[in-house]
Amino acid sequence: MADIKKLEKELWEAADDLRANSRLTSQQYCMPVLGLIFLRYAWGRFKRADDQLKAERAQRQGRAARQPIDPSEYTSKGAMWLPKNARYDYLLSLPETENTGKKVNEAMEAIEQVYPTLAGVLPDTYTDLGDELLRDVLRVFNKEELDEEGDDIIGRIYEYFLGKFAPAVASDDGVFFTPKSLVRMIMNIIEPDRGIMLDPACGSGGMFVSAADYVRDQGGNPVESMMFYGQEKVDYNAKLCLMNMAVHGMQACGDIRSGDEANTFYHDAHKLDGKCDFVAANPPFNVDKVKASKATDAGRLPLGAPKENKKGEVSTSGANYLWINYFLSYLKNANIEEGERGGRAGFVMASSATDSNGEKHMRRKLLEDGVVDVMLYVGNNFFYTKSLPCTLWFFDKGKPEELKDKVLFIDAQRYHTAVSTTLNEWSYWQMQNLTAIVWLYRGETKKYKALIKEYKSAAKKFAKLFGDGDIAYALKTIGNVDEFAICRDAMLEAIEGMKSMAKTEVSNLPKRDRKKRRAELDESIAEREAAISVINEAVWLVEKFGEGEYQDIEGLCKVASREEIQGSQPADKSSWSLTPGAYVGVPPIEDDGVDFHERMTEIHAELLELQKQSNDLMAAISKNFKELGL
Repeated sequence: MADIKKLEKELWEAADDLRANSRLTSQQYCMPVLGLIFLRYAWGRFKRADDQLKAERAQRQGRAARQPIDPSEYTSKGAMWLPKNARYDYLLSLPETENTGKKVNEAMEAIEQVYPTLAGVLPDTYTDLGDELLRDVLRVFNKEELDEEGDDIIGRIYEYFLGKFAPAVASDDGVFFTPKSLVRMIMNIIEPDRGIMLDPACGSGGMFVSAADYVRDQGGNPVESMMFYGQEKVDYNAKLCLMNMAVHGMQACGDIRSGDEANTFYHDAHKLDGKCDFVAANPPFNVDKVKASKATDAGRLPLGAPKENKKGEVSTSGANYLWINYFLSYLKNANIEEGERGGRAGFVMASSATDSNGEKHMRRKLLEDGVVDVMLYVGNNFFYTKSLPCTLWFFDKGKPEELKDKVLFIDAQRYHTAVSTTLNEWSYWQMQNLTAIVWLYRGETKKYKALIKEYKSAAKKFAKLFGDGDIAYALKTIGNVDEFAICRDAMLEAIEGMKSMAKTEVSNLPKRDRKKRRAELDESIAEREAAISVINEAVWLVEKFGEGEYQDIEGLCKVASREEIQGSQPADKSSWSLTPGAYVGVPPIEDDGVDFHERMTEIHAELLELQKQSNDLMAAISKNFKELGL
């Protein structure tokens, strides 16, 4: 199995070298680099399909064995048929005297001729890069690990590159790139499995790719079970989306529109009003200068039209509710007689939208119609270029009767992993834990129990890190969920012991051997600390919900009824707030067992002693200076 993180780093360094030495801006080299990843991916899948088809031909008899392979047969194998001059090995074999940039441009053109959906999408600026650098990058991208079956490595590489490009290229995070953990959280909660999905502000297509991953994780095939429709006003981003879908093998199940017709404020490009099983989006929010009359004429406003100002424009908060209108409008209604469930939507929205005063009547209607399912507050620093918090909204037109007038509020602002001082994300296990709260709210205890089983399986794998002693045995045999905390504490104690022993061992080595041994020991300790972080997430979950029973947790989650949301005010006076923090409250301050007054007395005594030591030191220094005649 390939070391994905190492591979990502190597490929990115090669791509960044191309940018640095070609003197291109990030905007200029983003598309060409992603185009090379696309080309390498297409060739890898072509090779696998070609080997399979040739093996099948070899088993035939007579004339059938000699029949040439038709390009359509490659499609049946989940691959693109590539003309010879578009194959990666052909480009690699070009002599140094050839104009490599021109040949890569011709390769992209050849693919577009075979696949009309990619016409005008693939980059054609490779002559601007310099042949020597381009040949180097082609060679670096030709890693054998990219051809491994069973894992969409190249797709992960593509997503990694999008994330690396985002800080430098994105003019607006919501338009260009949505952090992967937010996207995956949306999928976890709306649970796309079949039918029509729409993203009316699709950017680089992250919602579609994550939805397809979700389907595959459940054992399905998104190409067979789903159709993805996207609108993206910016042509550049639409091209990124089409390439992203192609890289992930989704070109056959996507329809992406761009340009003026794809401005969702004024157009329903796909005519999907009331037809979608799923809607997922991170739209540009707090948009100004939206023409009120044009938006009203475009329809899709089940909550009503926002107010317009003297300029005939919608306010920024009103524009946010235009998006909220659209997401609701696109969802299909449940049809119990036909066995059709209602549509689900999950989207990112500015946190201010949860209680903006001018739109409270719209929130009232949402709540009275019983479509608001989950509200999840995210907190700061989840986006690359902005630190503002946001809220994930979830609609469900097929909520069961017992949940119709209820909403699950989650405040996750204190629950995340710090990637850097300016960037947060959710780890895989943190996403699973937050999703587990939703499962329990919905009464889906089997899913919760499956997660506990997954934690136990992970614990068994971690056992080998702790030898054959008591800790390893405890990890292998976790039964009651309370045992996760016991294992965690024992692991922490063991690691502290390892750190102490490592320090002693390194200090006793000759200086020439210390650096290498310290690195080896640090790696070993880091591996065990990573294992502890997983077990700690298990502890976080089971301390709150035990074997699998939902309960409100102060500062984290609360199931509120419509009556609670309305409050004591008359319906027409209520704010109908959907702000999670207004319901979940503040987490209780944990008692650390320290008496405040006693500790302050100790600190005061320590300060007096330090002051005395300082005075003594100054007196000694002054005396020494006098003896020296200074």
